[in-house]
Amino acid sequence: MASRVRVWLNRTYAENVFFMDQLRRNPGDRAVEIHATHGDADSPVLAAADTAELEPEGLSPAAYVEYALDQCVRRGIDVFVPRLHQAAIVAHRADFRAAGTALLAPTPEAVAVFEDKATAYEAASAVGVPVPPWWRVRTADELMCAVEELEAAGERACFKPASGAGGVGFRMITRAPFSLTHLSGFPGPYVQLDLVVEALRRAEEPVDWLVMPRLEQPEVSVDCLTGPDNRVRLAVGRTKNGRRRGFTLRERWLAPARLLAEGFGLHYLSNIQFRMHGDRPVLMDVNTRPAGGLHQLSLCGVNAPWAAVRLALGEDPGVIEPPFLGQDYTVVSAPRTLRPVSVPQQRAPETALPAVPAPADGAAREAGAPAAAPA
Repeated sequence: MASRVRVWLNRTYAENVFFMDQLRRNPGDRAVEIHATHGDADSPVLAAADTAELEPEGLSPAAYVEYALDQCVRRGIDVFVPRLHQAAIVAHRADFRAAGTALLAPTPEAVAVFEDKATAYEAASAVGVPVPPWWRVRTADELMCAVEELEAAGERACFKPASGAGGVGFRMITRAPFSLTHLSGFPGPYVQLDLVVEALRRAEEPVDWLVMPRLEQPEVSVDCLTGPDNRVRLAVGRTKNGRRRGFTLRERWLAPARLLAEGFGLHYLSNIQFRMHGDRPVLMDVNTRPAGGLHQLSLCGVNAPWAAVRLALGEDPGVIEPPFLGQDYTVVSAPRTLRPVSVPQQRAPETALPAVPAPADGAAREAGAPAAAPA
């Protein structure tokens, strides 16, 4: 009889309650126990887990690694799916392996390439993956130059942080003067160019933004499962056009995603996003972690989280072909139960280094317009 598998998800986003559900509904009915930690006592992932703890706040990346190793040893973790401080954690893969824990995460080199969007675009372009025109800007003058070049080419300019999660900080630039029109309805992603320039000139430090053209739909988000041997086991595109969602196996989307996953060590679960620039798909973003919408592949008869855990345990699931493509759909929210009592507060290990503020939780998708951060 196969042994129980113990999986840990750290400070992950709310949608991963579905990731956890799929692990428990694995095809072999193998016993899975899930440990979750978070900084928010009301995070749904804590209620969905078998065991849960609040994470200590303010740990530096190095101190967080010590905390994570302690969790793995005390909790008997077989597979750790890190989101928070992923870069620091994967740099210590050997330490986790010595503790009996497999990391479901890419190589340190892959995380380093794709945590900075400018570096990611340079690397992707070098291997032949199309990318949009982009400018890295730090000052008001650099912003104006980039915007004017884009507008001269008939493009609509937008900007986003060179590093960061999801759609946080994404804005589209308009030259329309601020008016009461902008105060009606819900807040939108548009920001007046003169206000941005004024804010930059008043700023005490330079920003680090990418300016690029507004990319158009359809958006295709390719979920990949790649082994440590750099071979892709699964690649399925999830399409979005307005509210309508669907799936695709067209090579115009999958081929460049495979090229990136295999060529840069995007081991285990990654998510590679494309949008249209003119009449061709271009790279929008690469996530070195499971996507929040990964569970939607269940509509194609695929349990990607469980296949990834098997791969991390050394049980190769082989190449996975979706038995069918699910029909088009839309996404609606649903209630999830919260824990009725507070979860234990975890103390930082004694070896913790001087603290710095921990990143805020959130995994809002980065798209042509920002999505709301998950609860």
